Amino acid sequence: MVRIMRAQVEACIEVIRPALQADNGDIELVDVDETTGIVSVRLVGACGTCPVSTQTLKGGIERIMRDRVDGVTEVVNIAEAEAAIDSGV
Repeated sequence: MVRIMRAQVEACIEVIRPALQADNGDIELVDVDETTGIVSVRLVGACGTCPVSTQTLKGGIERIMRDRVDGVTEVVNIAEAEAAIDSGV
């Protein structure tokens, strides 16, 4: 099941990626937890520093993935957690 879900998530990212790259950003798939349905990604480039990246992630990427991939419950950007660790928060 996990390989099927991961493959579907990867295919969905390939559909989303051109829109992000058009704005000098990109998305990297980090993990797919088939038990919880949580997809972990890292927004990079302009998307990593964009002040509306959370809206892009939740209103765009997550919505599209939930519509296209059965079992996806949430998409999280681990770059935000990494930044908090790096800043000592």
